[in-house]
Amino acid sequence: MQQILIVVHLVIVLALVGVILLQRSDSGALSGLGGGGGGLSGFMTGRGQANALTRATAILATCFFLTSIALAVLASSASKPRSVIDDAASKLPSQSAPAGGVLDQLKQIDQKAPTGPQVPNSR
Repeated sequence: MQQILIVVHLVIVLALVGVILLQRSDSGALSGLGGGGGGLSGFMTGRGQANALTRATAILATCFFLTSIALAVLASSASKPRSVIDDAASKLPSQSAPAGGVLDQLKQIDQKAPTGPQVPNSR
């Protein structure tokens, strides 16, 4: 379900970017790609085009926010709530751990290690 919603979300994002770039602006953007200075000339009149693109932008923006909220709800429901107490209890040493701490284990290893340099006996 989440993967399908992500794909739908990405399609909405791409459509939203395209619709925004097609809108007429002072700097031109991509609206001049359709030929003469009117953008998509012949498709619609200037006012009708602006109204349709504005409406499409509003609809796509609403869909974008709805899919964003749905994805957030799905992501939060997938993770189970955690407790600080449970985390602390899981970090305590278990009963099967050897008596003594890490320092005692290091002392035992150090006592087993040979002391001094090992020089071969040669005659």
